[in-house]
Amino acid sequence: MPPTGLGLVPKPLRLHLRRGRFTFDATTAIRSTPGTGPAALLLRTLLAPATGLPLPLADDGQVVLALDPGLAGLGAQGYGLTVSEEAVLLRAAGPDGLLHGVQTLRQLLPAAALSTAPAHDIPWSIPCLETTDVPRFAWRGAMLDVARHFQPVAFLRRFTDLLALHKLNVLHLHLTDDQGWRMPVGAYPRLTEVGGVPHGGAYTREELTGLVAYAADRGVTVVPEIEMPGHVRAALAAYPHLGNFPDRRLDVWDRHGVCDTVLGVHDEALDFCRAVLGEVMEIFPSPYIHVGGDECPTDEWHSSPSALRRVAEQGLAGPEELRRWLMDRVGTYLTEHGRRPLGWTESGDDLPKSFTVMAWREAEHGLAAAREGHPVIMTPHRSTYLDYPASTHSDEPPGQPGFTVDLPTVHATDPAPDHWDPADAAHVLGTQAQLWTEYVPTAAHAEYLLFPRLCALADTAWSGGRDWDGFRARLDHHKTRLDALGVPSRPSTIHLPERNTR
Repeated sequence: MPPTGLGLVPKPLRLHLRRGRFTFDATTAIRSTPGTGPAALLLRTLLAPATGLPLPLADDGQVVLALDPGLAGLGAQGYGLTVSEEAVLLRAAGPDGLLHGVQTLRQLLPAAALSTAPAHDIPWSIPCLETTDVPRFAWRGAMLDVARHFQPVAFLRRFTDLLALHKLNVLHLHLTDDQGWRMPVGAYPRLTEVGGVPHGGAYTREELTGLVAYAADRGVTVVPEIEMPGHVRAALAAYPHLGNFPDRRLDVWDRHGVCDTVLGVHDEALDFCRAVLGEVMEIFPSPYIHVGGDECPTDEWHSSPSALRRVAEQGLAGPEELRRWLMDRVGTYLTEHGRRPLGWTESGDDLPKSFTVMAWREAEHGLAAAREGHPVIMTPHRSTYLDYPASTHSDEPPGQPGFTVDLPTVHATDPAPDHWDPADAAHVLGTQAQLWTEYVPTAAHAEYLLFPRLCALADTAWSGGRDWDGFRARLDHHKTRLDALGVPSRPSTIHLPERNTR
């Protein structure tokens, strides 16, 4: 069992302390063996601002980074770390494992090493130890809704760094919704001209490709989400002919809740979906492309002549089946281009077989999806939605009404519980947190809601989250790292919006 005094989050699989310490100083160099250049660069980049240490590359460097095929049993993300008084050896079978090991080295140093400001008169030493570390789940992520409230790319990069520190490896960007459209599409410029105006703006193609590269350097995959066929009011405000009533003029939705405006199912709408997703795939190399699929009212389809024609042409039982029909067409398009379609499931059996699903309503829906053969990412709202308040305290900032998701609840979440059949549990890829931003206008507000609850999810996703007392002890120390990073810890430190009464 790892000693809690080190305060490592997430908890390593195995760790043994030894006597003595290794000290990084002006003479310390890195020996970067073939294939380890990105990890060496990351280590130097992350430590330089606070420590001022040059950490040059040298054949006789004391910090040795190595790719070792002999560690294939640790998978693509595991690593081994050995620290003696004379040297540090970080090994992994793959590059991502090395990047995770770099984050462990950061956490072993004094918390001031995480600051962006120079720190003086601090011995940059770490304890001698040996650890073998591997995650329980391959998918460990966080979703950030930038459609309801836009966040600048500088914050997305900072958020990526915070994810990587906690060995979270997926940044799921919710780029479009009723309230905004944040991704440029060359063939449809009004998407951002109209949908990018409310609450902040839109990203450029260069900003998004730059973010993808920045995240990859830290072992984080950016997974884009383009919502359809519901949650598309911003797109239809820009291009009404893509909806069910081309002559109806719409505005970008400025309210919370579910808008009843949905995408049409005629050929022009299908061409739109393919064009948008084609550009998405150019920008985002992620194996997974999220296409939403949730909260899709069917009222418009019941009264739309083109939708009713589609029902008749396809021999569907009724307009209620158009959602699945459209998702099947979209999923096929992505699959034909070598990508894996990803969507929100609301029952476990409501998406085509080709989809990887996120079970957000109930954990039981994840089990149902697994039994249907879907790869599953567990995202049940009562334990992973961090836009719900963390407590009932009077000074807690406004959030989604209905539930409170406190720290123990997040930590207790088990993506593949013991009572599941092992064959069903094998379909679970992992878990992620969600931050919807109806009530979250600023980056500081977002960070306050995310932390330390995201630390709890990271612990659960990596090591199983079965040791609450141990996690609390480790978190007490880990909070000094969050403080060094400037993560807000009190409501009084952030700008809170007026409470929305609609």
